[in-house]
Amino acid sequence: MLHCNTMRWAADNRRFRSRARVAEPKRLFIEGRTRDGRTFRPSDWAERLAGALASFRPDDAPRSAGAFIGYSPFCVPRYLGGVKGVFVDERLREIELMAWDFVMNFARDNELVVVEDPALDRT
Repeated sequence: MLHCNTMRWAADNRRFRSRARVAEPKRLFIEGRTRDGRTFRPSDWAERLAGALASFRPDDAPRSAGAFIGYSPFCVPRYLGGVKGVFVDERLREIELMAWDFVMNFARDNELVVVEDPALDRT
């Protein structure tokens, strides 16, 4: 009897999840300038930070030998509005909390500007 009720609950739960709206994950942009307006150095800091987090990938990412050559989709260096920085996807927190803390502490310790949900039309 327990098995039957469990199956019914699982089916009801699947129907509910398919109708429920899921919020889009937030993205942060860590700018390559400090809160007092100075340019952050070294000039390749964004590539170094993204390179350190390159191994954190979604579960459904390709697993071939060459698949890990490149940046993680959760931490990508970019220019936004003429400012060099790193896009950080909030899903990194779910995959590896320590990696998320590392990025956020890096920004805090270096007094970098962090923009939540940046407007991508500034590119």
